[in-house]
Amino acid sequence: MPPRSTPTERQRRLGSELRKMRTAAGMTTEYAAGLLGVPRTNVPNMESGRSGISPERVRTLAANYGCADVALVEALAGMAAERDKGWWETYRGQLSPSFLDIAEMEWHAERLRVALTVHLPGLFQTEDHARAVFEAVIPRLPAADVAARLAHRMDRQQVLDRPEPPVLDVILHEAALRMEFGGTAVARRQLEHVLCLSERDSITVRVIPFKAGGFPGAGQSVVYAESTISALDTVELDSTHGPEFIDTEMQLHKYRAQLDAAEAVALAPDASRDFIQTLAADLQETQSCRTSHGNPPSAERAPTASA
Repeated sequence: MPPRSTPTERQRRLGSELRKMRTAAGMTTEYAAGLLGVPRTNVPNMESGRSGISPERVRTLAANYGCADVALVEALAGMAAERDKGWWETYRGQLSPSFLDIAEMEWHAERLRVALTVHLPGLFQTEDHARAVFEAVIPRLPAADVAARLAHRMDRQQVLDRPEPPVLDVILHEAALRMEFGGTAVARRQLEHVLCLSERDSITVRVIPFKAGGFPGAGQSVVYAESTISALDTVELDSTHGPEFIDTEMQLHKYRAQLDAAEAVALAPDASRDFIQTLAADLQETQSCRTSHGNPPSAERAPTASA
């Protein structure tokens, strides 16, 4: 089978973990190739995610590298065993691979810790809210691209309806809740949707009000995806140029501490729901006032789309 031209982020992660294991053991690619009985050039392809590897070969390499972390080895073997294509693969060729990587990360996460200052999480967005975000991208997206991004974003939310969904801990700044993407009516329905989701057992929402002041990472959009073992956790940082995936131990520790600090200044879940309910009621009153005066709610432009 020829090497993959565009390995997914998860496939790259499996390969990079095998490479780290090999280099930590002081072994060469020639040594690894000899263990597996393959040409030496096959090893770099495996370690870059461009070629697949079987669970048995993962265990063979780990044993000969002297890796004693059984949980890590079995987690990597489990990743190697994944052969079925996820639903996100139906969008390959329509959307940037980074969109698919985000969906793949969410699908395999045990827990997602999210902290956002301006945008709401993609997993929380209503269709009208998401459309308003995508229609405001610069340069303006063709209608077909908006439709594909919108369909993908809505499909991502099926992870929340699985029999065993990931635990989702979300920290939202008041600014994100007050942004009226798509206008007042859309914003109100969006807040009501967040309230509805916050009632689920697997979802916790905390709000950082303006009066809380500064906190670490206030300017970043952070998603921390926990795996079955902490060594395979991933941080996804959003930007206008697409997501950045980080997995070094030092950076994982940094973002765990950052999320802990943000959570410490946030309101408790019950108080957060009350806070959001008040904002939704204010929008309802604003909408009613505009309607009574014959002024339809305005639809404001949104900043660049967030994942």
